[in-house]
Amino acid sequence: MTEIYVIRHVQAEGNLYRMCQGHWDGDVTPVGIQQRDALAERFRDVHVDAIYSSDLYRARFTASAITKYHNLPVIPDRRFREINLGPWETKYFGNLRREDEEDFHDFIFDQHKFHLAGAETYDQVADRAYTALCEVVEKHPDQTLVITAHGITIRCMLSRVGGFDIADTKSLPLFMNTGVAKLLYENGHFTIVYLNDYSHLSPELQKGMKGPDLRHEYIDPAAESAYYKHCYEQAWLASHGDLKGFNAETYLGCAREHHLADPEAVSHLYYEDTSAGLLDLDTRRGAHAGYGWISLIYLEPEFRHTGCGIQLLSRAMLKYSHLGRKSLRLHVAEENGDAINFYRRWGFEVLGREPGSSGCLLLMEKKLGRHSHE
Repeated sequence: MTEIYVIRHVQAEGNLYRMCQGHWDGDVTPVGIQQRDALAERFRDVHVDAIYSSDLYRARFTASAITKYHNLPVIPDRRFREINLGPWETKYFGNLRREDEEDFHDFIFDQHKFHLAGAETYDQVADRAYTALCEVVEKHPDQTLVITAHGITIRCMLSRVGGFDIADTKSLPLFMNTGVAKLLYENGHFTIVYLNDYSHLSPELQKGMKGPDLRHEYIDPAAESAYYKHCYEQAWLASHGDLKGFNAETYLGCAREHHLADPEAVSHLYYEDTSAGLLDLDTRRGAHAGYGWISLIYLEPEFRHTGCGIQLLSRAMLKYSHLGRKSLRLHVAEENGDAINFYRRWGFEVLGREPGSSGCLLLMEKKLGRHSHE
C-alpha cells in the first residue's frame, strides 16, 4: 500500500494581498515561513520515500519543510501547478468583483461554468493534476510520498480521487495554507484518510486573511482634489500631530505631476463603494537608481488593522516590480511609531534620517523581488 500526503503551500504573497496568483511566481510571507517550520516538525518523524512538488516557488518552499529532516530531492512537476488564470494573474479580488462580476462569481461559486479566455478551466486542472498523481503513485509502490501543491489544484485532484463535485465544500473543504490530506493507494484505488488537517499550526498561524477585499481606481487627482487633500491632511496629522508645514495645494500639485507622468500613479482605494484610502506614487523618482518612491499612502481609520494596509502597500510593490525597480522607498515621520512598525513588519529598513518641513524623517527601503528563505 502506498501512502500519499498532499499539502497545500504556505501563505504566499497572493494570499496576503488578496489577488490572483495562479501561475504568478511570487514570494512567501513571514507567516508562511513560520507555517513551513511548523510543518517540518509535524513530518520530522514521518517516514518519507519521495517528495514531489509544483514547480512554483511557494510549493517548492513548502517542500523544504520535509527536506529539513529528510535528505531527499524535491522532484518538480508543473502538472501540480495552480490553475492558470491568464488575464487575471495578479488582479485583485476586489477589482474583479466589480469589473468582471459574472466570471468571478463562477470562479468562486459555480466552477463548472467558469470559462475565461486565456485561462484554464477546473476540469483541465483536474485532468493534468490527477494524471500526474496516478503516475507518481504507480512509480512508488508500497512507499510514502509527499506532494506539495496549491489550493484549487488539490481540490480538483481530490474531486477525482473521491468522486466529489468540485463545488461541494462540505465533502471537499477549502484547504488552509499547509493543510494536509492523507491518501492510501492500493490495487488501483485511492482511499481518503483525512482532508485539510492543519493541527500542526498554532491558533495564530491558522488565521487567514479575511479582511475586506479592496479595489482601486486610477484617478486624476485634480478631478478628486477634495479627497486627495483630505487624505494628505489626515496622514500629516497622524504623523506630526498638527498641520505645521502642511500645504495642501503644493502636495496636490505634485500629485498632478505624478499623474501626468504616469496615469496609473495615483489610486483611489475602495471597499465596495466606500472610500478606503489613497496611494500616490512618483514613478519618475529613483528611476535612475533603480528604486520606486511612495509619495503618499493613506488608509481610512475604519480599515486599519484589518489586513487592508498590506493590500495598499502591495500595489506599490507590484507596480515597481513590473517597472523593473529593485527596491521601494518612502519617508516616515520619526515620531510616527505605528507607521514605522508597520513598514518594518513588511521588510522595510531604515536607511537614514533626513530633515523635513515639520521634523525629522526616516528614509526607509524595502527590497523587491523574491527572496530565498530555504
